Amino acid sequence: MATRAQWVEGARPRTLPAAVSPVLAGTGVAAALDGAHLGRALLALVVALALQVAVNYANDYSDGVRGTDADRVGPLRLVGSGAASPGAVKRAAFGAFGVAGVAGVVLVALTGVWWLLLGGAACVVAAWTYTGGRRPYGYLGLGEVFVFVFFGLVAVLGTTFVQAGRVDLVAVLAAVGVGLHACAILVANNLRDVPTDAVAGKRTLAVRLGAPRTRRLYAVLVLAPPLLSVPVALLVGSAWPLLALAAIALAAPPARVVAGGAAGRALVPVLRDTGRLELVHAALLALGLALAA
Repeated sequence: MATRAQWVEGARPRTLPAAVSPVLAGTGVAAALDGAHLGRALLALVVALALQVAVNYANDYSDGVRGTDADRVGPLRLVGSGAASPGAVKRAAFGAFGVAGVAGVVLVALTGVWWLLLGGAACVVAAWTYTGGRRPYGYLGLGEVFVFVFFGLVAVLGTTFVQAGRVDLVAVLAAVGVGLHACAILVANNLRDVPTDAVAGKRTLAVRLGAPRTRRLYAVLVLAPPLLSVPVALLVGSAWPLLALAAIALAAPPARVVAGGAAGRALVPVLRDTGRLELVHAALLALGLALAA
């Protein structure tokens, strides 16, 4: 039976910045639109965190029963390591989905925009079918596409909409930046797992591109988002959003590590650093937008 510490590790807390960041950015945009609402922002945060934990447990379960995690370099996988039964991990995933669902329904009830339930349902389906189901899209090299859509566009624009009641081009640019950083986390993760994924038949984008091109892709994904603060600043008519440019200082070190040929366990710290980069960038952008308002 898995210990409490193993369950926490299985939830992969280093990926949680990918859930917090879009809520920060979306709330910053809402503030710029004079519509920030703390209560709704917190509910959106609960939804995002619960979905992130759910997708992590769901991936643990699905990869574990497929045997993909039999020889794993990265953090502990509960099913693959035998620390927990597949059924227990599956129930944990469904429990996290349930928490996200309850918070989402409350949020929808507060906004009165019931079609948002369809977006929530799409998030759950996308989370489960990343590595679950008959044809998981994560095994087809489409993981980054869905991460960009759901952890970037949907999460940021949704957070902005439930608070301000509308979105604008600034919201779209913020969503693109957050989505690119979320993709960078997945790219680093999949670069680390290229040897084992290739053997297991998991054709991630990193496997398809090969390590050299994946390393170049990672550099673009971590360096581009802070630069988007320039058009954001022009759109809002204030220099405050340029605070996000400071995040480049955090993007350079992991980019150098990846470009230098790091592989296997040497890429584990890159995941931590990329998550921290995404969180700091989103926080600086949100602060800049709030000050611009």
